Amino acid sequence: MLDIAAALHRWSEEGRDFAVATVVAVDGSAPRAPGAALAVDSEGTVIGSVSGGCVEGAVYELCVQALQDGRTVRERFGYSDEDAFAVGLTCGGVIDMLVAPVRSQGPVFRAALAAACRDEPVALTRVVRGPDALLGRALLVRGDGSYEGGLDGRPALDRRAAAEARALLDGGRTGTVEIAEDGTSCPGGLTLFVESSVPPPRMIVFGAVDFATALVRAGKFLGHHVTVCDARAVFATRARFPEADDVVVDWPHRYLESATTDERTVLCVLTHDARFDIPLLETALRLPVAYVGAMGSRRTHEDRNQRLREAGVTEDELDRLRSPIGLDLGARTPEETALSIAAEIVAERRGGTGAPLTGSRTPIHHDVDTVPRTGPKH
Repeated sequence: MLDIAAALHRWSEEGRDFAVATVVAVDGSAPRAPGAALAVDSEGTVIGSVSGGCVEGAVYELCVQALQDGRTVRERFGYSDEDAFAVGLTCGGVIDMLVAPVRSQGPVFRAALAAACRDEPVALTRVVRGPDALLGRALLVRGDGSYEGGLDGRPALDRRAAAEARALLDGGRTGTVEIAEDGTSCPGGLTLFVESSVPPPRMIVFGAVDFATALVRAGKFLGHHVTVCDARAVFATRARFPEADDVVVDWPHRYLESATTDERTVLCVLTHDARFDIPLLETALRLPVAYVGAMGSRRTHEDRNQRLREAGVTEDELDRLRSPIGLDLGARTPEETALSIAAEIVAERRGGTGAPLTGSRTPIHHDVDTVPRTGPKH
């Protein structure tokens, strides 16, 4: 539910009662990953999505029922071979849903929504399998390890749940963990769904060129915090990049050496000028970031690789470089090129091949049980 935190926080601030259905587990192919949510308020207003349309009507009714009776329930939806028009997932997968009225755990939910809206690292931990009395009980875990709320009043259980949630939160992961009811790590007693919300991943675009304008828009669409950096003040201006979060005038390698990056950061080098590229890529290819791509022709690519080798970059480090940048979509315009770069970033992040799905037998959705989740969409 933290992926729609901004809207839910507004509802909470307005004093609305609402119920939220959250995807807590997926088996097989499904359109939405764990953490996807749909919410319904007391007036019948709907936000969010849990299946891309397959089961939204049935989930809506479950939310209305939860608002009426105040009960938290877990429901499973899957494809019916006997009746393809019955409520189910026509894509063939199975999803488990936790449907809960928020007023029953108001303070914890409100604190989680507020923290997510402030882009603070936070994990909302809920019981999704166990005794009926505990179903939906919630614990809020913050980035510093502190927590509030509780699962059943036993400190040992809350401490164990908080420790497990903190481990997932540190990696920005959403998923399930199993612990015993007595608070030990032995599986079997309780299944907890840990929904992490972390600040948006960074995209740093080096080179204030026309292609960068389109790539900034694509990066924002994908949920990144986007920075544009160029040493040329005449090009790196807010007027040219109004949608960027930051516009920096500095030598690219110098900025990167001082910038905050992590394993979710993507670096896109669009300068295709050796003066900027070589010192920048020397630094970039040695950082533990998610993606490093560089623009240029194949001739530029070969020349750049040779210069990098001469500068001491190893073959293993060079293997991390995506160059020429982007997937082969036949792109020509800046917008098409930005799309090809964004597609390659998604493929790198999700483990996709970039090959057409038509005629392929590989899974459409990869690793849907533990998906990195960024802060709420504003």
